[in-house]
Amino acid sequence: MPGDPRHDRSALAETLRAQEHVISRQQAFACGMSRDALLHRARPGGPWQRLIPGIYLAQTGAPTVPQREMAALLHAGTGSVLTGLAALHGLGLITAQPIRFDVLVPATRRPGSTAFVRVHRTSQMPGGVIREGKRSYVLPPRAFADAARSFSDIREVRALIAAAVQRHDCPLAALARELRQGSMRHSAMLRRVLAEVADGVRSVVEGEFRDLIRRAKLPEPMFNARLLSASGAFVASPDAWWPRAGVAAEVDSREWHLSPADWERTMKRHAYMSSHGIIVLHFTPRQIRTDQARVTATIRETLAAGAARPELRL
Repeated sequence: MPGDPRHDRSALAETLRAQEHVISRQQAFACGMSRDALLHRARPGGPWQRLIPGIYLAQTGAPTVPQREMAALLHAGTGSVLTGLAALHGLGLITAQPIRFDVLVPATRRPGSTAFVRVHRTSQMPGGVIREGKRSYVLPPRAFADAARSFSDIREVRALIAAAVQRHDCPLAALARELRQGSMRHSAMLRRVLAEVADGVRSVVEGEFRDLIRRAKLPEPMFNARLLSASGAFVASPDAWWPRAGVAAEVDSREWHLSPADWERTMKRHAYMSSHGIIVLHFTPRQIRTDQARVTATIRETLAAGAARPELRL
């Protein structure tokens, strides 16, 4: 393609400034740069580098996350939008930097995935987006749902969704609405985890504890119920609570707490529950995962003992 060596430097500089110093081949040509000039700049050891086919970074060194976001959007083309973990990071909702950048494009478009860019053709493009300069992200409910659909391990889905709800990053109702309205493909684990969270489950290990209880056909407890005394004073909010037996179960350990002070507070909470007549069981995440027969037997025996006592009235 012909190009004038006296290309429009101001247009090139403005494009680079607006796009995190990332530019597509077509944009460089539109600024009057010749093919030879572009190849010369992006030569090995040159001042530019090729990020992905047809997309260049006008500087040396490792690209930043915003630069890779921009490259993904330029590759996917006009109207594309970041989703999944890339969108969650861009929106400041997670701190882990994405390895792959998921981009939504209309189903009629044909860009392919390449390098760190994963393109998803969809007939359900988001109605609203959040823009940061030239970069665009789906809204949090779609980002969380698409991220969950990309996982193959239910622990990852539990960790993502439970944290989102606990931190108030995304209301449970909004996630449920996104599940109903969005793609059903790869949504089974998301549907399962949303049901858990709706029942009060708030962490990965609590979800595993719930699975154990159901597999053992134990009575279903209430999760994270708020227990009040007869006077209305708050007593505790145990991980699991069997009201008829007056039994509570907590799933935590020193390794899951931030400091010895956190562990001490946990022990004081257990003692306070016991002082109100609650039978408190304590299990570690390791026991939940590796000694399930003993955990099940302990719960079953304790529920039987609790049910034989006079009814507990908090």
